[in-house]
Amino acid sequence: MTDDSTPAAAPRQQKVQSAEVGVGILKALAELAPATSLSKLAEYVDMPASKVHRYLQALVDSGFAEQDPANNHYRLGRSALQVGLAALSQLDVLKTSAPALIALRDELNETCFLAVWGNKGPTVVYVEQALGAVTLVTQIGSVLPLLSSSTGLVFETFLSATETAGLREAESASLDEAQLQEIDRHLQEILSTGVHQIHGMLMAGVNAVSSPVFAMGNKLVGVVTVVGSASVFTDQRQALAAQKLLQMAQAISARMGGEMPPLASTRDHE
Repeated sequence: MTDDSTPAAAPRQQKVQSAEVGVGILKALAELAPATSLSKLAEYVDMPASKVHRYLQALVDSGFAEQDPANNHYRLGRSALQVGLAALSQLDVLKTSAPALIALRDELNETCFLAVWGNKGPTVVYVEQALGAVTLVTQIGSVLPLLSSSTGLVFETFLSATETAGLREAESASLDEAQLQEIDRHLQEILSTGVHQIHGMLMAGVNAVSSPVFAMGNKLVGVVTVVGSASVFTDQRQALAAQKLLQMAQAISARMGGEMPPLASTRDHE
């Protein structure tokens, strides 16, 4: 058996280094999509053009890159697209969120759930129930209100106005001006903090914390929420849960290739 200090290990190290360089060039092609010239690619990866060209030829031969005969620019090939699609198929929000929700439930011993936007509004699709907890608002399939639940308000904050218009109009019809202003205050709080805490808003004696989950392109794909009885989910515990939940939501988003968009890219609620 050889180790990395022996002459026999040198070829192996060279192969590893070559693979790392090739992956770096492949990533650069993705970042410079849809296509780029050899000179721009070489500048981007800070390598001599002749060296980049050798790797590009190998990528072309393997189907991971293509060259446009019209302008000689390079782009990702069919094999790269197949790998990308396979990776995307694994980034299902439920599949990605479930392990994190289990871990957070175990850490806090509070009920944690994931909701997605359904045809009737915020819909609970996954629940990790706290031990000994009984609640009526976190059953799988439950549809939560848009303007009177922590989960719903996060959807209202980050979804487009077109997507939520019908539900918002229906729910706001019974609210007075002061209540609508209070909702706008909640939305601005969510925008500035990325997490929303409420006390007994949807149901008396039930507190909740919610945070958004984003996928590639910073598209909102779900909202994660921690909910518990106000008698045990006190201010201090809720503040801790908010911190943990935000960290978890950011980690899930990063795993799915997204992040919370800046304020400038969100819609105006005024």
